[in-house]
Order: sequence, then structure tokens, then C-alpha cells
Amino acid sequence: MAFPPSPLSVWLEIAEREQLVVVAPDGTKRRGQRAWNDGFAAIASNPKVDDVGFINAIIDRAIAEDDVDPERVYVIGVSKGGMMAYRLAAELAPRLAAFSAVLAGMPVEAAYPPPAIPLSALIVASTADPFIPYSGGKSPYTLWFLAPMLGIETTAAIWRELAGLTKMADISPVATPQSHPTTRAIRYTWRANSSTRQVRLVKIEGGGHAEPSGKKRYPCIFNRFPGRQNADLEIAEEAWSFFKEKRLSAGPA
Repeated sequence: MAFPPSPLSVWLEIAEREQLVVVAPDGTKRRGQRAWNDGFAAIASNPKVDDVGFINAIIDRAIAEDDVDPERVYVIGVSKGGMMAYRLAAELAPRLAAFSAVLAGMPVEAAYPPPAIPLSALIVASTADPFIPYSGGKSPYTLWFLAPMLGIETTAAIWRELAGLTKMADISPVATPQSHPTTRAIRYTWRANSSTRQVRLVKIEGGGHAEPSGKKRYPCIFNRFPGRQNADLEIAEEAWSFFKEKRLSAGPA
């Protein structure tokens, strides 16, 4: 049974519509699978690979050769790619206007310095994800390849506090014709009046380790272990809606 294209493939439609440059790099192959050096100190994936330098070079090249606006560089990653997005947000913050980590956790013990520069952050997480515990810790299903993670709401608070945003979030359930009674998406957005900087958590109640999408649906059998795929929102469109007004020079938080 062939899987459909990833929900992130919707970025190709967005790129054509909005005239964007989309770059989709791969991690380095290890133990038969591609992985990023995502900075988990206890269990490092490809610890000798300089993936931060790799992404930095890609940004340089995109600006030099593809006329990319250096004020509008964004990163998004899913699962291990989302963990890499957290690392990039900590180490390449001076180059990024915003980032998104989807179905991913920040490490309890990181092999990189803690984030020190405020960034707009879009965090998407599911409460029934068997691999990324919403409340933090280590999933029993990940065996050797994932170390303990911070809770999702703790992670959102780190980025919110770094940006100096209000503790009170704007809360808005995502109601769509495709809403499924077993999963529900809710947006929590923290903002500041003096800045376009925001931190948003999209909490998928009842969702599993599957990117929310209405267009790109995984086979029903997929839901048996990774968990249910929410259809309230299109992850690529959600990310672009969050990114598009963000600039590197966001101003004071």
C-alpha cells in the first residue's frame, strides 16, 4: 500500500500561489534511515554532522542565488525535523523570522545552548501522540532513539517568556466542516501589541503522530498505532498563515 504525499507537500501549492522559495533538505543517513543532529544530548542522532552549518549554508545560497528576502526566512519541521527546528531556532535565531515545530519535543538535556533570542514560534502537538508525550518525559515506544523531552506547554512557555509576551492566551477552537468528533484542534496565541512577534500552540486533542491535514490523508490503518490524523486544519496553510507577516526585524516584544 503506497502512502500519499506528506501533508507538507501542500507547501508546493503555496509556493506557486505566493511566489515563495521552498527548500526541503534531508538529514544524513544513519542506520538505514535519514536523521538530523537535532541536539538531544543523551541520545544524539548523527552527533558528528554539522546540520546547523548545513542549514545556514542553504540560507546563504537561497539569498544569494534565489533572491530570497533575508528578512523572511522561516523553518518548519515535523517529528525529528521539528526537533531540528527547535535547535535551529536556538542557534540560528539571528537569521530567522519565525519557526514551526510540529509533533516534536525539546530535549530535557540539549547539546546546544538554551534559546536566548526571541522568535515567533508555531508549535503543533497532539495529546495522544505515542512518540511525543504531550506532558513530557520519554515515550515507552521510542526505545533507544528518543531521549526525555520537555512537556509541550512548558516548551511553549519558554518561547513565550523569552519573547516577553502576555501570560494570557487568545484561545480559539478550529471549527471546520471536516472536524472529526474524535479529534479537535485548538489555537492558543500569545502576542504583544508593540510587535508582530507571537507564540502559538495548536493543541490537537485526541490526535496522534500525524500532521493535521484535510487534503493529504493517511490510510486508516495508519491510525491504529501512530494515532488519529486531525482534519480541522491544513498544517502547511496554518504555518504559512502564521509566517507570512513575520519579519526578522519584528521590533521589541
